[in-house]
Amino acid sequence: SCVHTGNYVVPTSEIIAVEETELNKKRSNIGKWQKMAKPHAFTVYYVKKARNHRWRCSDVTFWCVDEHLCNQWIQMLKELLEMQKSRPKQLLVYINPYGGKRQGKRIYEQQVAPLFSLASISTDVVITEHANHAKDNLLEVNINKYDGVVCVGGDGMFSEVMHGLIGRMQKDSGIDQNNPKAPLVQCNIRIGIIPAGSTDCICYSTVGISDPVTSALHIILGDCQPLDVSSVHHNNTFLKYYVSLLGYGFYGDILKDSEKKRWMGPMRYDYSGFKTFLSHHYYEGTISFQPAKHTLGSPRDKVSCRSGCYICKTSEQQLAEQHKECGLKREEDEDWKVIKGKFLAINAVNMSCACPRSPKGLSPAAHLADGSADLILVRKCSRFDFLRYLVRHTNQDDQFDFSFVDVHRVKSFQFTSKLSEDNESNVTDIGKKRFGQFCRDHPVCCCNIANSTWNCDGETLDSSAIEVRVHCQLMKLFARGIEENCKDEAAYSQSSIEQLL
Repeated sequence: SCVHTGNYVVPTSEIIAVEETELNKKRSNIGKWQKMAKPHAFTVYYVKKARNHRWRCSDVTFWCVDEHLCNQWIQMLKELLEMQKSRPKQLLVYINPYGGKRQGKRIYEQQVAPLFSLASISTDVVITEHANHAKDNLLEVNINKYDGVVCVGGDGMFSEVMHGLIGRMQKDSGIDQNNPKAPLVQCNIRIGIIPAGSTDCICYSTVGISDPVTSALHIILGDCQPLDVSSVHHNNTFLKYYVSLLGYGFYGDILKDSEKKRWMGPMRYDYSGFKTFLSHHYYEGTISFQPAKHTLGSPRDKVSCRSGCYICKTSEQQLAEQHKECGLKREEDEDWKVIKGKFLAINAVNMSCACPRSPKGLSPAAHLADGSADLILVRKCSRFDFLRYLVRHTNQDDQFDFSFVDVHRVKSFQFTSKLSEDNESNVTDIGKKRFGQFCRDHPVCCCNIANSTWNCDGETLDSSAIEVRVHCQLMKLFARGIEENCKDEAAYSQSSIEQLL
């Protein structure tokens, strides 16, 4: 069912709240209402969709003389809202008061809290006081009393909440996170992101815009978007999870340099990026990966991940069937591909990594929940060619259409630097077998063999030998993916209430 507000049809799934309206709060200047002895009214608050995926809370007030009829409509609409079972009633909120421009607390109190109150959502708010405060708290709190966890901050704050929640799920299920091959338990508790940081890539890539009000409304409506999570291990020791970017070389060097300049604010990324580009360091190493044969798409098919994505849904089903049929098959016996070379950048992305500066992202056709990552290898090339590659992230040209760029859709991969190979410090025994043949074939040369740093969702990892595995739909967000642009937002096929009163 829908509510018809003038020329705008609103499905009940997008109504935020219904309230009886006191006349001294909503006084109309329309003459016919002024003549009424004692009019009664109620207000419907609903989601109004604007351009560029921006949502706003709008309202319409209905008036009538019959108090009983007015109460009937209020009761009927409230019952329809009660039927929306996916909506949260109790939320745990973590606010980072130091992230970004230090506006998290103000953004939440002024823009988000009033909307949660309007929607009758109860909240327990925790202002984080130090690094890993939220992560540690999630390991101890009674998580079962909440319908979701909300983080107010940037990508770093989301990462902290994600690590706490995933860690809590594994702890409660007796799963050893240090085992890189352990099947992790999915998190059914959704995470909501209220963007308030220097970078809000995850929010932008899953909602289409970094806007606190839009994200709050997605949480209120109870939207749900599954999300792949990748784990990073070194020598059977768990290091980190990530959902957007794992970058070695160019993006790792930018992060390492920018961490020394946090006093510059968000501008530090521009400065460090320019400095890193001029340095033009390359790194030698070996990548070994398993192709994601279960996925329908490919990194260059130009099929973007959108709300209700068919590729994500079907790929997840095919992966589940493969695990069921080949559950006892040892993964190290499956097909592995090995690439050795000198790289300016090695990027593994679980999503497009889109942001306002790069609307298409690092991999425009990457999917949020298909159980795979796109592995992008940028080989040593001239500074001018590398600049051409970087510029293509900001326009519509195919950024993979270069002889020095390779892209593969994978479900797991291993990397070891040339320095680690020479020290025989590989990831696993099977890694030693796989990489050893190359060490003999390629004697030490005059290459730049110093190690870079891994950029793991904006946090540094110093280990140059790692093992990465994608966990399909390990967690869920209060989001619905990026929606296709609708020419007519009122074009719902559901029947509408043509006249309320």
